[in-house]
Amino acid sequence: QVQLVESGGGLVQAEGSLRLSCVASGPTFSSNAMGWFRQDPGKEREFVAGISRSGVYTYYADAVKGRFTISRDNAKNTMYLQMNSLKPEDTAVYYCAAGSSMRYVEKAHYAEGARYSYWGQGTQVTVSS
Repeated sequence: QVQLVESGGGLVQAEGSLRLSCVASGPTFSSNAMGWFRQDPGKEREFVAGISRSGVYTYYADAVKGRFTISRDNAKNTMYLQMNSLKPEDTAVYYCAAGSSMRYVEKAHYAEGARYSYWGQGTQVTVSS
């Protein structure tokens, strides 16, 4: 069983920055592909970014590419999402997710929510214009 706890959300003005963290419990963090998703009320959950087990490979949604950076520290069981140049349309609840034993070899794999076995409770990010 993996438990995920996100933190770092808050209220920020447009063009500002935030860094989200996701701390995972358990000894298997380095064996999980990880991802960030977001959901605004009334909208479907959407993929934001994904990172391979080793951290070597990263994938981004087109809407955040060049502004957001995903990273992980396996020694600390922690994943991060550095968000720069934030826009009002980035407002959402952000969730981290830990992958299953499935193969993750392309962006489509990381973007598919059904491939993830564990989810955090979410952290609110609000960007004001």
